[in-house]
Amino acid sequence: MTTAPEHVDVLIVGAGLSGIGAACQLREHLPTKSVAVLEAREASGGTWDLFKYPGIRSDSDMFTFGFGWRPWPGDRALADGPSILDYLRTVAEEYGVDELIRYRHRVTGASWDSATALWTVEIDTGSGPGATPTTLTASFLWGCSGYYDYDEPYAPELPGVDTFEGTVVHPQHWPEELDYAGKKVVVIGSGATAVTLVPAMAGTAEHVTMLQRSPSYILSRPGRDRLASALGRLPTRLSYPVVRWANILLTVGSYQVARRRPELMKGLIRKGVEAQLPDDYDVDVHFRPRYDPWDQRLCFVPDGDLFRALRKGQASIVTDTIETFTPTGIRLTSGQELEADIVVTATGLQLLAFGGLDLVVDGEPVDFSRTMAYKALMLSGVPNFVYTVGYTNASWTLKADLVSTYVVRLLRHLDRIGARSAVPVRQPGVAEIPFMDFQSGYVLRSLDRLPKQGDRAPWRLKQNYLTDLRTIKRGAIDDGVLAFDSVPARGDATLTTV
Repeated sequence: MTTAPEHVDVLIVGAGLSGIGAACQLREHLPTKSVAVLEAREASGGTWDLFKYPGIRSDSDMFTFGFGWRPWPGDRALADGPSILDYLRTVAEEYGVDELIRYRHRVTGASWDSATALWTVEIDTGSGPGATPTTLTASFLWGCSGYYDYDEPYAPELPGVDTFEGTVVHPQHWPEELDYAGKKVVVIGSGATAVTLVPAMAGTAEHVTMLQRSPSYILSRPGRDRLASALGRLPTRLSYPVVRWANILLTVGSYQVARRRPELMKGLIRKGVEAQLPDDYDVDVHFRPRYDPWDQRLCFVPDGDLFRALRKGQASIVTDTIETFTPTGIRLTSGQELEADIVVTATGLQLLAFGGLDLVVDGEPVDFSRTMAYKALMLSGVPNFVYTVGYTNASWTLKADLVSTYVVRLLRHLDRIGARSAVPVRQPGVAEIPFMDFQSGYVLRSLDRLPKQGDRAPWRLKQNYLTDLRTIKRGAIDDGVLAFDSVPARGDATLTTV
């Protein structure tokens, strides 16, 4: 006798920030829906549990990185990883989401059947030798596993690395036992991870060198939010919305200025950098990027900690390219040699679309590159599937909260009209453009595997929270693009576009 697989109304893949937030909102607003959260790893928290490198912290302010419906406590603007992890797990416990998470459950594939309006999800439990795959069915599938590969970071070819007699580590796989006290350290990279690692290791290491092929835009911001500190005596229900919206408007406003008047923004950033470095520091070589602000993500450092380490001589920046590793360090194209005991390859992430999910719709495998993103949260031709991908120019959580709000609205709409499914139907004449207008390496390396976006709403990704607030949170669900599969009383299904 064959036992029917377990069924849930909503299946969430990933127990990081997005997955925890999604499950909390479902518990809060749709308490009668059955929900399960599948997590491939052995712990919740996603990025904030995975990364263990020194100084790991947010690169967005915590008043927008925290959930809009669950205030971030205190006035710290850029928080450390352990504090963020504690916040996420506390929220999960408060909403009872910790009881919904199933660990060591890796989704290997999901198939949609229009006749039953169900996803059949294949799961590897990885529970030891002889473990058998598990199957679940779900009415709604929600991908919350982020956009990068948790197992394999980006690792460019490093000539001669095998000859190096020291230690080479990648921040994504930081060994807990690594002792860098009194050691010469070279950090390869110039992004958010590198600018976090260098000041965190400086002072303990003998010296830390940040080796960059080209500079990034780096800005200092106060470690504690001044407005949050000033409003600290007010009840959180009053102060948090004010501080949150102040940060939202600052982020949106500065981004718009950067895109419309890039030379002005370049000048402002340069002025801030020069004010924190010695007069004779070669800013043109080490702090003058070749691209415009927000072509790639800006890097923020709390209280100028990177600049302080440079001023004290505990750290330095070298802008050059690698000719080869040597037994004692790295020889650069210029001929300079950097001695190193430890080399940290902060060379970036490997993008993995939708957490590596393999989707099949009515027997046809889904080629993500041939789909079009609808409101940057659903895919054309893929029913009852939503994904959460945050902003590239603002806090991830701002978008995650909007997606959660939309899913709640969509599920309520389906119940109200008696429909089983919703699918975005691609409109004729909508031109394709790349999924992300972003020049970071991890995006450019993967654009050919990502969905397309369109040249008009609702297929256009604006990367603007204020716009999305209107179109995602308040825009009509029945917008003429979604098609709904309804089931009349006699039992035959009909597909309706409203």
